[in-house]
Amino acid sequence: MMNKVTGYQCSLCRQEYSLNEVQYTCPRDGGNLDVILDYVAIGQSTSPEQIFASREHSLWRYLPLLPVQDPAGYDSPFRAAGWTPIFAPNHLREALGLDSLWIKDESRNPTASFKDRASAIVVARAREIGAEVVVTASTGNAGAALAGMAAAVGQPAVIFAPRTAPPAKIAQLLIYGARVLLVDGNYDQAFDLSIQAADEFGWYCRNTGYNPFTSEGKKTAAFEIWETLLSRQAFDHRLTVFVSVGDGNIISGIHKGFKDLLALGWLEQMPRLIGVQAEGSAAIARAFHALPEGDAIPQVTPVAANTLADSISVDLPRDGVRAVWAASQTDGTYITVSDDEILAAVADLGRVGIFAEPAGATSYAGLVKAVQEKYIASEDPVLVLNTGSGLKDVRAAMQAVGEAVVIEPTLESVKRVLK
Repeated sequence: MMNKVTGYQCSLCRQEYSLNEVQYTCPRDGGNLDVILDYVAIGQSTSPEQIFASREHSLWRYLPLLPVQDPAGYDSPFRAAGWTPIFAPNHLREALGLDSLWIKDESRNPTASFKDRASAIVVARAREIGAEVVVTASTGNAGAALAGMAAAVGQPAVIFAPRTAPPAKIAQLLIYGARVLLVDGNYDQAFDLSIQAADEFGWYCRNTGYNPFTSEGKKTAAFEIWETLLSRQAFDHRLTVFVSVGDGNIISGIHKGFKDLLALGWLEQMPRLIGVQAEGSAAIARAFHALPEGDAIPQVTPVAANTLADSISVDLPRDGVRAVWAASQTDGTYITVSDDEILAAVADLGRVGIFAEPAGATSYAGLVKAVQEKYIASEDPVLVLNTGSGLKDVRAAMQAVGEAVVIEPTLESVKRVLK
């Protein structure tokens, strides 16, 4: 690994550290750390053609661009994260009046969410450093991803989750054999408690927006968008990617992936990134729209989060600054949507065979609003990221479509309902 990674750099003060100096955040200002790759060494040892020829149909096809060693010997769900499908639903494209629209469906990951990408890389790192236990705080998806990836390789895991997390997500944690501690509080309280426990017991902490290796897993979605779309056709207009945003780590990770490709000379133009937040949990959107001119660091102020999209319900975004920059540095923006708009998006995606949880459908709700407000033109190529399966939160799904009709077991009853 050391021949492709040179260390870390603080996203705020730009101070650089070796991998052995620091583990999580910058000791000077608490800023999130970016993993620094040796692009010259990577460029000399591999090429896009070599990656495209890989028979590894998972995120591990991008191993030359990842800061971990090959987790050889694990023929399990651990090697199945990533390489999710990209669909081109004609019905949605026509309904929105767009020439080109794609949906990248992350619900096809082993534990049914985008978070498998980060957890696979973090667990690989945990094995390398000999961590006995990996811990995280989660509203459900990150915890399920860690529990699943850890179970696949026999790595003990502890999950702190709010007691209000959807039952389906808690069930996943338990089925995978993780030690589950439900916190009588919100996500932010579970987050802080998990860090205290990690410090006290010497556990390796996976927390999103805290462990720098989480972004390295999430950036692999950018690699797949590049390989599947951007490397195979020329666009007359810049690709725009819509991403649901909670703590900010997914959009900042995707931004990091595209930056890696630009630095290697493998990507001609940075896609435009648009973050979408629920109106009831919009700390990053507010910071973006209050962004001062110049190079000032965004001020992300906590909110009292209140949205049915539990996976993006966050009071204090832990990767808020980089999430603001992901949009501002790509000529993107932030859009906020209501819970009703999110539920409508769940139903819209369902009608083309994509079952998204509310947080996953938030990105599509943002696209609908962007088209209505003429921020997106018909000729703009657009990709929307669905970050998780609707099976994670069936109660919310039923709110989106209503209850099924109950009938008597007679043909007359069928006719009466159809009429």
